[in-house]
Amino acid sequence: CFEENCFSVEIADNKEERAKGLMNREELCSECGMLFIYDNEGDYKFWMKNTLIPLDIIWLDSQFRVVHIANAVPCDTDECELYGPDSKKAQYILEINSGKSSEIGLVEGGGGELVYS
Repeated sequence: CFEENCFSVEIADNKEERAKGLMNREELCSECGMLFIYDNEGDYKFWMKNTLIPLDIIWLDSQFRVVHIANAVPCDTDECELYGPDSKKAQYILEINSGKSSEIGLVEGGGGELVYS
């Protein structure tokens, strides 16, 4: 990839892949992530059950604009925190290593957007 802030992402675009996500992984390369793709914008909440890596979870609308960012921590209990925007809809959710979103300057509602190709 020749663009600045480019990530190599795995795609989770069906129910089974989205349910599994990055669970039970012990590491994630610094420029890697997972992109969850939904058919429509909606209210999608995420949790960190059995996820071993602290993550930034980034909710994007249908135009790939950032609508919410959560710094999510691993959870190994049955009662894990739910992460997600309170009132904004998203169609895509990107998970990357914790701290990466601020490192590259992503902000909620900012003028920037992510490009997916």
